[in-house]
Amino acid sequence: MDKYSFLNAANTAFFADLYDQYLINPDSVEPSWRAFFQGFDFGMENADASDHQTFSESGTVTFEVPATGEKLEISQDVYKEFQVVRLIDGYRSRGHLFTKTNPVRERRKYEPTLAIENFGLEEADLKTIFNAGDILGIGPSTLQEIINHLEAIYCDAIGIEYMYIRNPERIQWIQEWLNVNDNHPKFSEEEKKNILRKLNEAISFENFLHTKYVGQKRFSLEGNESLIPALDTMVEKAADMGVEQFVMGMAHRGRLNVLTNIFGKPAKDIFSEFDGKDYEQDIFDGDVKYHLGWTSDRKTHGGKKINMNIAPNPSHLETVGAVVEGITRAKQDRHFKDDFSKVLPIVVHGDAAIAGQGIAYEVVQMALLDGYKTGGTIHIVVNNQIGFTTNYLDGRSSTYCTDVGKVTLSPILHVNADDAEAVVHAATFALDYRMRYGRDVFIDLLGYRKYGHNEGDEPRFTQPKLYKAISKHQNPRDIYAEKLKSEGVIDDSFVSKLEDDYKKSLEEKLEDSRKEDKTIITPFMQDEWKGFNPALEDKMMEEVDTSFSKDKLTEIAKTITNLPGDKKFMRKIEKLINERNKMFFETDKLDWAMGELLAYGSLLEEGFDVRMSGQDVERGTFSHRHAVIKVEESEEEVVLLNELKENQNGHFDIYNSLLSEYGVVGFDYGYAMASPNTLTIWEAQFGDFSNGAQVMIDQYISAAEDKWKLQNGLIMLLPHGYEGQGAEHSSARMERYLQLCAKDNMFVADVTTPANLFHLFRRQMKADYRKPLIVFTPKSLLRHPKVVSSVEEMANGSFQTVIDDAEAEVKKVKTLVFCTGKFYYDLLAAKEDKERDDVALVRIEQLFPLPTTKMREIIEKYSNAEEVVWAQEEPRNMGAWSHLLLHFDEARSFRVASRRFYAAPAAGSATRSKRRHEQVIEYVFDKTKDNMQRQPK
Repeated sequence: MDKYSFLNAANTAFFADLYDQYLINPDSVEPSWRAFFQGFDFGMENADASDHQTFSESGTVTFEVPATGEKLEISQDVYKEFQVVRLIDGYRSRGHLFTKTNPVRERRKYEPTLAIENFGLEEADLKTIFNAGDILGIGPSTLQEIINHLEAIYCDAIGIEYMYIRNPERIQWIQEWLNVNDNHPKFSEEEKKNILRKLNEAISFENFLHTKYVGQKRFSLEGNESLIPALDTMVEKAADMGVEQFVMGMAHRGRLNVLTNIFGKPAKDIFSEFDGKDYEQDIFDGDVKYHLGWTSDRKTHGGKKINMNIAPNPSHLETVGAVVEGITRAKQDRHFKDDFSKVLPIVVHGDAAIAGQGIAYEVVQMALLDGYKTGGTIHIVVNNQIGFTTNYLDGRSSTYCTDVGKVTLSPILHVNADDAEAVVHAATFALDYRMRYGRDVFIDLLGYRKYGHNEGDEPRFTQPKLYKAISKHQNPRDIYAEKLKSEGVIDDSFVSKLEDDYKKSLEEKLEDSRKEDKTIITPFMQDEWKGFNPALEDKMMEEVDTSFSKDKLTEIAKTITNLPGDKKFMRKIEKLINERNKMFFETDKLDWAMGELLAYGSLLEEGFDVRMSGQDVERGTFSHRHAVIKVEESEEEVVLLNELKENQNGHFDIYNSLLSEYGVVGFDYGYAMASPNTLTIWEAQFGDFSNGAQVMIDQYISAAEDKWKLQNGLIMLLPHGYEGQGAEHSSARMERYLQLCAKDNMFVADVTTPANLFHLFRRQMKADYRKPLIVFTPKSLLRHPKVVSSVEEMANGSFQTVIDDAEAEVKKVKTLVFCTGKFYYDLLAAKEDKERDDVALVRIEQLFPLPTTKMREIIEKYSNAEEVVWAQEEPRNMGAWSHLLLHFDEARSFRVASRRFYAAPAAGSATRSKRRHEQVIEYVFDKTKDNMQRQPK
């Protein structure tokens, strides 16, 4: 007992502080003290409340240190100090469970409570002064004063979760921030009036729409109007901290309010959208008003200009979060390299969506990854406590909808939306934390939804009790106005004047809007897209000059086919790079990887950036790319494409992604949206894995230009080809992409030569417009001896939408076969094996827009042919066949050679798959072998 005997005589404040350090970060405490505190905790956890109060006649308590078995004795004073520290820790860890944050519902009950009896303390201790008050910055204080302080910080209108953060410095910063003024704001009278002004704008705007557009969907903010002063404060303070651009994503609820009262979208434009007027452009279909994006420049009260962007979004609520992160990263990379503080992403969620949608988790997991981090996102949940008609108890298993934020150890604030000052205070904390630490932070804004889901729905069908309470509940503006009146900040006329003035301005804008016949939709982020014009289908079919100097290509090849001599690499890597050198400088037969890497190098040389991400893209799923090479001993990364020359114009970034498709495709789509001069590529591990990102494909990639005037040059590389690897490793489901094709919305290609890939990638950047590009890429062809191109074909060639049969003698051809992709080489091998010079094999390299003119020229050229065949390795109900029927009338007379109709893309048995494959090939060359009739199921 002698070892710790000084505990009974020394300053208890020191021990209280040490114990507090131990509770926050045990490893920060000296080992013997750590053992002591472990023993104390063990004793407390294994004794009931009455045992805690048991002291010896000398006023001490004895317990055992588990690590050493030694008996320890401490005085009652020290024991009580430790219990007060445990009480403080209890409030920090669990205070959020006992807050006044729910404006319309009674909170669920949690056990154990924070009652002092649960910490070995009693009523008689309330007047005792404890040095543990030093921990809170209030100095030695009575237990009652300490409790009052803790209640004000942790259990009033703001509850905060943060004690799971494993960084003591961040925890200390949070505690010091919260200790100031008991975690309550001290706003000046002018700041209070501005909060009230923004609340009035939020409420008056919704009231105006409610009376002028009765029954129309608007997804109002009513019940969470304090979001508006919170965002307003965030923008103003962020500008003072050096933020120059905001990128925001949010779903429907409150979006129109945010657009007009934060982003400055003219109310008259919103009224035009409500009036349902036609659009100015004929080739633009538009979207509902609460999906549209907006870009503007806002001047803050301090005179700073800040660029404001709110991304367009579909009804798939959380999708936009990934897009916002990509936009943000692109802006950071392009305008503020290595300085994440200049662009701030804010994502506004719904409570049901953030809890229920898997992409929310995917986006959170990106937050600290090199390829996807944005220096911290402020997440705000507009918490209506209901999802359409589903109560929150049926919408999640977690305690809070924001529990996903704990994945990245982000602080989470739960705030009563009725307390406007608390909401603004929480927003200030979130901004301060993000700007200091570059980490995510979450605000759970607990309010309610005043009306049904879309203002036309009847919420009392499913929540009669809740909506009875809501019908009697004051709005946040009136609650706050009463508070300011009681403080003498405003008089009775202040609010009515605010309301009258704002309503008058809305009436004037409504009148102005009704003088206009058409709705004009302003393109999102038009400042990033100067010099790029929308392209119709005829423009997409025009040839783009993609040639590149052979001398410069040679210089690029020298760099990417020679390893640094001062570093040691694996023999296999040395061999691979040497073979690439021989390809270019000796054999003049460049394989797929060389064609791809040279395309990147040529664009980098011309000043374009290149970004690629996806699962295992650095090496490549099929070990073909090796864009990142590892030094054998140190695993240092060498990226030869970034060593083309000193101060090269463009930069090459390639990132192995997290195991996500939905989130990562959304991110890269957002990146391409904000950086049109970056060749942005997402590659699937296998082509059909992209179906994990189907929402992005359907709602953004295929439709965004038509809905929102958004150009985007994202490339999706989808490995495709039937090599007997089963149902999930064969088909990239090209039929799905082709079904989405219409007019001029994207390119779809299935190229078969390295040179054509080279020119396809270059066309993507050299054109003065941007379209998404879907490329079905090979697997087995990556090392096929015939899949090679010459340097000349790359330097002075161009992209070929159709490749004719160079070996065919036109007059001998009896069967003209159209095909695409890897199947061409299977047919070519059969043609050579069968010595069939009466068959011409023609490759369709671009599937959309379909090169119909060239296809007709080919058919005319082979006019002696007795039949035209469409050959595909996919089943009849998959692949490109149905696409041809839709876009090429002549296809109706084609003989079709394919697998029969199947539900799964391919057989699991390699033997069965091979048999089916060979039967299709046989039928191409001999129509009597009709696989549709004779092929085994």
